[in-house]
Amino acid sequence: MTLSETFVDVWSARGRSVLRIVAGFLFMSHGMQKLVGFPAPAAHPFQLFTLSGFAGVLELFGGILLLIGLLTRPVAFILSGEMAFAYFIAHAPQNFWPLINRGELAVLYCFVSLYFAVAGGGAWSVDRALRGRRAQPSLASGGAPVRARGIS
Repeated sequence: MTLSETFVDVWSARGRSVLRIVAGFLFMSHGMQKLVGFPAPAAHPFQLFTLSGFAGVLELFGGILLLIGLLTRPVAFILSGEMAFAYFIAHAPQNFWPLINRGELAVLYCFVSLYFAVAGGGAWSVDRALRGRRAQPSLASGGAPVRARGIS
């Protein structure tokens, strides 16, 4: 049994949105933990001009932007770099293997963010709403949708 192309076309963009929303919420919660000690107590007191403080600001505000899908690609690119930096600064020196050095979440966040930097935010994003409809019918294609390039 195979999925129809229409189903895959419609739900791949929606599924990408769901993944983006969940990832944004998780980034936001990590940032809130570092900045305000909620929903779990912070490991260190908040100080803005430290690596942890800067990471908290990026994660909170980047997570909010990712959650709503505003400026998805640049925000995701920045968050991907932050997670790569976090992995190589905090986890990689302890051991090569992410499972042993407890860096598997940093690696996963890094590559999920990199995916959004390339693929965009999906169907349910502010970026998409600001841009308007992605596909317009065209007489040249017999009325079939023609995909436009740009932010998604």
